[in-house]
Amino acid sequence: MTATNPVANLQTLIRCPSVTPAEGGALSALEAMLSPLGFKVDRMVAKEAGTPDVENLYARLGTEGPHLMFAGHTDVVPVGDEGAWTHPPFAAEIADGELFGRGAVDMKGGVACFAAAVARHVERHGPPKGSISFLITGDEEGPSINGTIKLLQWAAERGETWDACVVGEPTNPNKLGDMIKIGRRGSLSGKIIVYGVQGHAAYPHLADNPVRGMMQLAQALMDPPFDAGTDDFQPSNLEVTTIDVGNPATNVIPAKASASFNIRFNDTWTADTLRAEIVRRLDAAAADGALRPGREPVKYEIIWADRPSHVFLTRNNALIASLSSAVEAITGASPALSTTGGTSDARFIKDYCPVVEFGLVGQTMHMVDERVAVADLETLTAIYETFIERWFANAGL
Repeated sequence: MTATNPVANLQTLIRCPSVTPAEGGALSALEAMLSPLGFKVDRMVAKEAGTPDVENLYARLGTEGPHLMFAGHTDVVPVGDEGAWTHPPFAAEIADGELFGRGAVDMKGGVACFAAAVARHVERHGPPKGSISFLITGDEEGPSINGTIKLLQWAAERGETWDACVVGEPTNPNKLGDMIKIGRRGSLSGKIIVYGVQGHAAYPHLADNPVRGMMQLAQALMDPPFDAGTDDFQPSNLEVTTIDVGNPATNVIPAKASASFNIRFNDTWTADTLRAEIVRRLDAAAADGALRPGREPVKYEIIWADRPSHVFLTRNNALIASLSSAVEAITGASPALSTTGGTSDARFIKDYCPVVEFGLVGQTMHMVDERVAVADLETLTAIYETFIERWFANAGL
């Protein structure tokens, strides 16, 4: 099979039902696209107790530097109500100029286009003067434990090093050419538990209601703002995402209340300094407010979530300039360089090489009727192909 057609590539990938953590045939399909181009393909299964095994793919064309990595994932989120789809989620049908299917933009479309771009480059120019690799996981939409982070470790242990990476996530909010992601905010989550004394709602003097204390602590977390933002990042923002007492009775004061929170933070903070600031706020709020006047200060516990995501910013002229100029050459648009949005697997890749993100328009990702304009697949392939040529020309800068 030829891999030069991004539409055919994407249809093949969508027809593989690779809902996390299932491989679903998607990695086999990608291997069939890359092997005829001369890629050496390895399939690595990552394991960890208490989590499903995940199959991942690493493929490399060339043995010398400079070395450009394309990273992404072929796993997809569940389809939801399949009956609500206009076209079957794994049929890859085209209608009115759009290709429908789960993963069309997030992110089998990016994988399909980069494979087509490399295939066209090889067809027109031969193998690159250096190396190109694909680092593709089946665990991006899952817990991200047995995916990119372990595949990077596996490859590095075998002597692999990289000079730059593009992650093919759908970064464009409205149209191709809108945005390149050059960094990401950090993410830190935790859970607060406030302890009270259970009792009858009609006899509050015999109980202590933890909800009163939880309200004070939650308010302290959200106000005042953590910072005003920086030159490269939005202000850090904390949201309380759940508050629960586990109490279905309206006449019972609960024994404890819990609240979960998540903060997306900029480069004003590290995970450690942010934890310290959050504890400082909670301690001050707990000391200032008892659950009820005349009672003891609020008693609370905090439990931090594992594996915080660390803030990062990429500054690499060869990478950013090559991609920006490629986008402008094909679309006529000058892309914004942004650090907005959530986290991605770029948070792992940043520890190995400079990394940016650019892919399709993300308006339908994870939705019913996820779809991509067929014309966008050709445009993104042209951008990637131009970028490949320019990056190898500029990699020594």
